[in-house]
Amino acid sequence: MKIYNYYTYILTNKTNTVLYTGVTNDLPRHCFEHENKLIPGFTSKYNVDKLVYYETFDWVDLAIQREKQIKGYSRAKKIALIAKSNPNWINLYKNGKIEIPHSA
Repeated sequence: MKIYNYYTYILTNKTNTVLYTGVTNDLPRHCFEHENKLIPGFTSKYNVDKLVYYETFDWVDLAIQREKQIKGYSRAKKIALIAKSNPNWINLYKNGKIEIPHSA
């Protein structure tokens, strides 16, 4: 039996003006898809491909619940959430790998 991790994540664009919240069971693959515009829609239209925040869950229902919670946040609250663990808004996805964000 394969054990999955589930991720709730926030992506932004080069200028950090667009915020996109999603959920996946394969964060490196999903970031690769966003980076290479393989997923048509909002993220490819607005060049949203910079991973700035993520959380890991053992259960998909918890990841989806957290995604919905974050989507309900104001922009200011999302920015504060990102800034707490990634104050410089660095891209946490590099060369097919996910970096662990450093706390402020």
